[in-house]
Amino acid sequence: MNEFIYTRLSQSILAKEDFAKESSEKVIQLSEEIVATFNKGGKVLIFGNGGSAADAQHVAAEFINRFLLNRAPLPAIALTTDASILTAIGNDFSYEMVFTKQIQALGKPEDLALGLTTSGTSPNVVQALAEAKKMGLTTVALTGGTIIPENGVHPHCDMVLNVPSNYTPRIQEAHLWIEHLVCEIVEKMMFGRWDEE
Repeated sequence: MNEFIYTRLSQSILAKEDFAKESSEKVIQLSEEIVATFNKGGKVLIFGNGGSAADAQHVAAEFINRFLLNRAPLPAIALTTDASILTAIGNDFSYEMVFTKQIQALGKPEDLALGLTTSGTSPNVVQALAEAKKMGLTTVALTGGTIIPENGVHPHCDMVLNVPSNYTPRIQEAHLWIEHLVCEIVEKMMFGRWDEE
């Protein structure tokens, strides 16, 4: 059992290391885009399914409340939290529309839409990013996988941060690490000093 635990730990570390080797500059770029969004009066709209829905809520809470620094709240909305909206759209239209209609209602060109999908192909995330792109929002996705799917988020995104793993738990662990990195960098860019612990 100890060997099993350390194997999973090694796999989790490797997924993060592989991502960092390929995409560390994209983490900085995303952080800069989010700072620019906040500075021009925009907000971050975050969405995903399952564990990614939980991540969306987590990140929105970090921006609105704080990550490490006591500072002014930053405008972020998780589109995964209102059961009445989600079930109404799912019932009256389709589950594929649950994020798209919220983007249509809440999104402005100064905003940033952040879609979270471990596969890169979740239909409701793909559709919402396509709509956000059409409306003039900055569009970003966190994904996983070693192959770029033709029916995925890539054509609709200004930026894709992809974890090069095909194992969903490792992708999700890396996503949370990336999300925390972005929150910390954004805070430091806007409110902090780089020599702080």
